[in-house]
Amino acid sequence: MTQFANVGLIGRLDNERAKYSVDRLIDFLTSRHLNVVIEARSAEIIDAAKRYPNITIATMDKLGTGCDLAIVIGGDGSLLSGARDLVQYNVPLLGVNRGRLGFLTDIVPEDIEQKVAEVLAGEFSSESRFLLDMSVERNGEIICTGDALNDVVLHPGEFIRMLEFELYVDDHFVTSQRSDGMIVSTPTGSTAYALSGGGPIMHPKLDALVLVPMNPHTLSSRPMVVAGDSVVRILVGDGNSAVPQVTCDGQTHDSVRGGDQIIIRKKPQRLQLIHPLNHNFYERCRSKLGWGGHLLDKS
Repeated sequence: MTQFANVGLIGRLDNERAKYSVDRLIDFLTSRHLNVVIEARSAEIIDAAKRYPNITIATMDKLGTGCDLAIVIGGDGSLLSGARDLVQYNVPLLGVNRGRLGFLTDIVPEDIEQKVAEVLAGEFSSESRFLLDMSVERNGEIICTGDALNDVVLHPGEFIRMLEFELYVDDHFVTSQRSDGMIVSTPTGSTAYALSGGGPIMHPKLDALVLVPMNPHTLSSRPMVVAGDSVVRILVGDGNSAVPQVTCDGQTHDSVRGGDQIIIRKKPQRLQLIHPLNHNFYERCRSKLGWGGHLLDKS
């Protein structure tokens, strides 16, 4: 008997391949006599109310409180969004890849029924990932907040101009900098934007953050790894001609100005990711990043 009796479906269904995968999932899950709950925006795109009158359509909040498992259909961006929405409900997430890179979404379309059946039968591994809490303080008041599974990024917004800011870790002054910005990444995000900025790849089990300067105006500025429970504070300088922005997972954007403080710390709630049993982080790096295979004969 499966431990997942109520299964939620969410995703960015902006292409026919993703819609097709949702249809297959609905048919498969209902054939197993499971209660299928589809997120309201996704349901509207596939006209679920008319085509599947026996499944439940719910808001993300109700899906979070009523489901034992959420399956995300799409790319890594879809899973990032789902993670931020559902982490507070402690709902495990399983990803079906209908995007491009697919570091976080494990199941390929041709294996949907087989791999989901294995998960329902208890044949899976799970791992805990932490998210980041971001807040912006202005004159002692919090003006905006955000969550990130991958990264929090300070950048110049629409203008290609350097930013001035100061960096603090646990209230210890680290450096002042002129650069295109700063990436504060989790281990999960170390294979995303931080990697493009020259940051190290971190194993998902590490309890650490990586701070990656973006095109710094000094050769001595390098990425730095700090403890996962560190509190990172970025003080935005007053001399910036651009209108800086702070972005969470590349999906939420807030403008900041001189004197604002961006405070980033680990979120207390953790995300549980479900993987098929054959999931291997290093194999994923090889396949997604184009690393070389074996040189020696293994026969």
